[in-house]
Amino acid sequence: MRFLSLLLFVAVSGCSYTQPNLKPKQWRFATDPHGSQAILNGPLVNEEQVAIQFKRVPRVDKQNNSWVELIYDLPVKQLPSQFNIALTYKSDNALIVKLSQQEYGGSGDKSYAHYQTKLPASNTWQTINVALNDFARPNWTPAWSKDKGVILKHVSALYFVPDLTDVEGGEASLAIKSLRIE
Repeated sequence: MRFLSLLLFVAVSGCSYTQPNLKPKQWRFATDPHGSQAILNGPLVNEEQVAIQFKRVPRVDKQNNSWVELIYDLPVKQLPSQFNIALTYKSDNALIVKLSQQEYGGSGDKSYAHYQTKLPASNTWQTINVALNDFARPNWTPAWSKDKGVILKHVSALYFVPDLTDVEGGEASLAIKSLRIE
């Protein structure tokens, strides 16, 4: 009985996900309403990878920015403490990984200045590990956006964003073979 209780405690309280995390229901994408596009050659997620192409239009004006995002919804809608993300990916542009936290998004201050880290472009499969101390707020964060730090229980998703400029927009291809969060 003690073993069953311990197993139940670990299953209920643990937030570590070590499977490859290629479950279709946890992946989606988003684009702005200004003409940016997501292009799929088949399903977004298959048994081997998550794959998408984006076309991002240049920024429309000061109030209307363009954007494209590949989104992984965390199964328990929070990150585990002292997490490590092991990501195997290919991207023809540098790849920005954002921690989607409610304080900075649409239900927060609407700055969208989420903590993020930038990974190098790679035309071959590359595995990179990132931890909490690899993330910082972007240098474009508005002065009025109060930095509340990363609140792990308020991070509900990871955003994977090709590093395309506001001024020029551009095209990008992105594929993820494995995502582990421990």
